[in-house]
Formats: sequence, C-alpha cells, structure tokens
Amino acid sequence: MEEKAVVPPPPSTSPAIDPRSGFDAVSRTFHSLRPSVPLPARNRPLSFSSYAISLLPSPLPPLPAVVDAATGDALSFPDLLSQIHSLAAALRTEAGLSKGHVAFILCPARLDVPPLYLALLSLGTVISAANPASTAAELARLVGLSKPRIAFATSETAANLPGDVPTILLDSPQFRSFLAGGGGEVPPEEEVGQMDVAVIQYSSGTTGMVKAAALSHLNFIAMVAGFHASRKLPAERRRREAPDVTVVGAPLFHSMGLFFLLKGIALGETTVVMGGGGGVRVMLRVAEKYRATALTASPPVVVAMARWEEKIDLAALEYVICGGAPLHEAAARRFVSRFPAVELRQVVIYINTSLLFVYICLNSMRHQIYKYKLNFYKRKKENNSLKLLR
Repeated sequence: MEEKAVVPPPPSTSPAIDPRSGFDAVSRTFHSLRPSVPLPARNRPLSFSSYAISLLPSPLPPLPAVVDAATGDALSFPDLLSQIHSLAAALRTEAGLSKGHVAFILCPARLDVPPLYLALLSLGTVISAANPASTAAELARLVGLSKPRIAFATSETAANLPGDVPTILLDSPQFRSFLAGGGGEVPPEEEVGQMDVAVIQYSSGTTGMVKAAALSHLNFIAMVAGFHASRKLPAERRRREAPDVTVVGAPLFHSMGLFFLLKGIALGETTVVMGGGGGVRVMLRVAEKYRATALTASPPVVVAMARWEEKIDLAALEYVICGGAPLHEAAARRFVSRFPAVELRQVVIYINTSLLFVYICLNSMRHQIYKYKLNFYKRKKENNSLKLLR
C-alpha cells in the first residue's frame, strides 16, 4: 500500500474555532494558528533517529555537527553518523539493549552524548537523562520512576547511582571501543513505531514530588517537521553566507537542551553545547567565537545580556530563545533596547503535555513589544494543540 504524508487538517475547517485564539469551545481545545506541515504516515515504523538522518542533505554538511564549548573539540556529520551506527550495533550485541528498554543517562555535556542519544533512539531504547548534580536520594527516586535496564555515566557521576543498576562509563575504553565500531556483527533491527516512547523526562518538583513524563518519537518528529518547514529558503541562506550555529546554554538533560540538540542535528546545523555552566560571560564569548546565529538562554541570562556593557561582536546573532521560566516584560524591553536587531523569543515547553512547544515573539523589526502579553496559544508551533481537561 502506498504511504502518504499525513497533513493535519487546518483549524479553520471547524466553525467552532475562534480565528483569533484558535480555541474550539466544543472540544475545549486550543489549536495552533500556524499552517500545518506534512508528517510521515502514522502507521510507518520510524524512529526519530531515522527521521532526523533522512532530513540531512547529500553530501552531508561540511560544517561541524556538534562542538564542545569547553574543549573546542568538534564532531563532523560523517563522524557523528558513523558513531551512531557503531554505537547502536554495540549496544544491541554487547549490552543487550532493545526496543522498550530504558537507559538512564547521568553525565555532563560531552561530544559522545549526541551519538549516544541518537543510537539509543534508533534501537527504540528510551532515553532518561538526569542532572549530574542530583543527590543519591534524588537519583534513587528517578531510577524508581523510570526503571532503567542500564545506566550511562562518567567516572565522576557514577558513584551516586543505585548500586543495582548496571552502568557503562562514557570515559571508559569499553565505551570508546563501542564508538569506534567494536560491536561485531549487527543483528536485525526491531521496528520502532512513531508512538513508541522515546524519552522520559522529569518535572522540576515545584508542585510536589518529581514526576516522570513520557514523550514519543512522534512528539519530536512533529516538532522538528515544523522547524524544517519554516526554515529559511536556500537562496536566502546563500545570500547570508553564514551557517546556522546555535549555542545551547541549557544542559542536555533539560527539555530545551535536548530538543535544540536534536533539532540542530536533524536540520544540518552546528550546535555548540555548553551544558548550562560557565556563566553569562562565557556564554556570550562562545557565541562571539562561533559566530552564533541563535542562542538558548534562561531569563537571568537575558537580563544579564540587556545590561551587558563590555565590547562584544554578536553581529551574526539573529535570535535568542528564552526558556525555563517566564520573562518579565520590563526585562524584554531592556533587551530590545540593547540588541534591537536580535529577535527575542519566549519558548515554553510543557513536557507533561507531550512536548507542547509555544513560541512568543517578543521583538524584532517586524513585531512590537506591546504584543508581549499576547495570548500564547496563538503562537503554538505547527501540529500542536492543547486540550483543557478541567
């Protein structure tokens, strides 16, 4: 049977939907007002890894795929894909991982984390990453929620893991051999469905005990599809003569850090990972060094940028993505005044609602700051909806 791309119906097909807010009073659901983008046929077996690799051009981009800001080391797209395939084979044969297993990951930002994430996703193994600064008691709680088959850590972080969880150290000769292709003969792959769980993430605990939220491969596929459809046209990109470089200030275990890492790889961009450390000064110097076109930041970073007085060259910077908490309007105004040519975007990621992704454009040459308080439902990314349950 011929497969066809699934295009979600536009919200305007229902007369009950408010064209200003996207709210359907009948179903009590907010719909995105952005045009829907095609998605792979829902019944087609497809992991996020396979989808991401399918979006890459041939030949592969000549620029680095991932850069470690702390060391300056970089991983090219050919090397990244080679490590993904080698690691997936080794984890199947040597570690016995397969579809439905959970891998608990406890390590700082490293160049071997991106191939690990994508190798696990290609197997249908669920990623469950946690903050390396967590205490042993906190980690025991998270391990109890996710019930991992295996853990990946470093020699510095492994000590806080429960002793009954088998652990592979990323800084060990064993793992280095996995990356280099030491997995032996590759057994047949299991089919991974788009609705299969891809990632388990954890709530912050601000409303009580920490809770786990499961996200599917389709959640990530749908979000990346929206970015892929809305990215700049090739002709415009050539005129700019500058590659897309995103400095990810959020840790890779955080929802924003994880998503922008995966998005950058899928779109053939360069992603510079910082792991959430170093402070504002280091982050801005990294953005200057790598001619960043985008920067992910928390509200305190945006506030500090607005007050920045030292000389710095951020001429390549096109937009700052602010997430993790709401940004106060006054802080947004100060940022607009300090960086008038940079678009400031507030992003809200709700992991408890299957990676609902909301953008609010706070400023640019085309948007006015007084729209800051615009109802955020109008800005949801493509293929997203939000239903009120109460």
